[in-house]
Amino acid sequence: MDDRMQSIDRRLFLGAGASTLMALPALAQQGAAGEAPKASEPKPAAAAVTGKRLGQVVADFVVGFELKDAPAVAIDRTRVAFTDTVGVMLAGCRQEVSTILCDMVRLEGGAPAASIVGQSLRASPQLAALANGVAAHAMDYDLTYVAGQAASAVIPAVLPVAEVTGATPAETMAATIIGYEVAARVGRSNFLASSVGGWHTVGTIGVIAAAAACARLLKVPVERIPDVIGISASMASGLSVNFGSMTKPLHSGHAARDGVMAALLGARGFTSNPNALEGHSGYFEDFGRGLEVSYDPFKDLGHRYDLVAMGYDLKAYPCGGLAHTAIEAALALRERLAPRLSDITSIHCSVTRNAGQRAGTQYPQSVENAKFSLAYMVAYSLVHGAPMISAFTEEAIKDEKVKAVAKTVSASVDPALGPGTRESPAILKVTLSDGQTFEQRVDYQTGSIQNPMTQAQIENKFRDCAAQSVKADVASKILAVLNALPARPSFEDFWPLLRVS
Repeated sequence: MDDRMQSIDRRLFLGAGASTLMALPALAQQGAAGEAPKASEPKPAAAAVTGKRLGQVVADFVVGFELKDAPAVAIDRTRVAFTDTVGVMLAGCRQEVSTILCDMVRLEGGAPAASIVGQSLRASPQLAALANGVAAHAMDYDLTYVAGQAASAVIPAVLPVAEVTGATPAETMAATIIGYEVAARVGRSNFLASSVGGWHTVGTIGVIAAAAACARLLKVPVERIPDVIGISASMASGLSVNFGSMTKPLHSGHAARDGVMAALLGARGFTSNPNALEGHSGYFEDFGRGLEVSYDPFKDLGHRYDLVAMGYDLKAYPCGGLAHTAIEAALALRERLAPRLSDITSIHCSVTRNAGQRAGTQYPQSVENAKFSLAYMVAYSLVHGAPMISAFTEEAIKDEKVKAVAKTVSASVDPALGPGTRESPAILKVTLSDGQTFEQRVDYQTGSIQNPMTQAQIENKFRDCAAQSVKADVASKILAVLNALPARPSFEDFWPLLRVS
């Protein structure tokens, strides 16, 4: 029955009845879906919208951006993004997916020019970016920006390039802001490519953003940057079918590595089509096939900052972000329900369309599955409390108490909760054997723009993550460097701190 259901076109299936969506047991493995997309209309030439080809618009921004002109909010959010990303890399580098990846890097060999976060191993900038990117996304703990974790690959790519070029913290921050702003423009121009098209923004957007950031650090001439962008556009990839597997974090590593490669090649005269983004059979036409595409977001690149206007959501728990409101609904009910867990007969979770596409109710068979299992995350939260790093281990998913509660969990998409493209509210309804019911709704999860983390919470998350790789005193030194960005004169004393023997 499951195989038959998975063969049904998801758009038609949702049209028949979104409320039954969560009955499918392996939604984390499915492609994206949603309302039927708008019919594709002839797209205006980019020049008609921006006055220039999109690659040239990006090139002018890469070369012309000055950190001193950036809003203070954009700079501070970039500082926090560094803290959060380095933290999750220090934790993610201890995951099995990173161990396997670094084994491959060792076999590749190459010049030991750049540090890999959390490893004693050094590698070429491309391979270091690959390992860093996998570590950054290994636990699904990295921040959400625009659509999913579209900028996941930027900092993992920027770090090794900054190290080998001797870039200052200010130069590195400038490159990162460039990467984040380019990611936002690419993502907003084809916003439905993920939720409806099924592409994973970590790979499809991240590689272009990483390439733009690296082009800045490598001081690629403005006339060659359109080639860098065109090269990266051809490297864009990432299928959401691989959610719940090790290949999901590989998307981030792949994007980081290929962003570095695109910048290195373009700087040396390697060419691409100058219309690679907007041209026929180009990036937007192919990844946005049948969907609405607009180049308007590129109009104000360098003048309006999406880091300010939109911001990002930090993650309080190392798992799929669209389920965090369901987790916090369970946590809100835990005090009343903890003494009566054995009396629970049903737990029903109403979620948004996008949450329904990404998370299922089947009990996880692996740690990767657990990060997208509503049954596991809700049950764990009721039994043990907040699902932090220790919740996503082979030992944790074998917990019989959690398994027993998870058997009562069901879920469905509630259209009234919205699509879940940014906010992802959830309603949890728990019924006991005596007929008593408890209901809890959470609209904004901890770490969202509407419910932001405090500086203390940001630092606590960093320390918890860093503890997976380094001692407390080293974590404090790393944090001191990151908190002082971009004012520090050099990163000279920073790189050794990231290398763990």
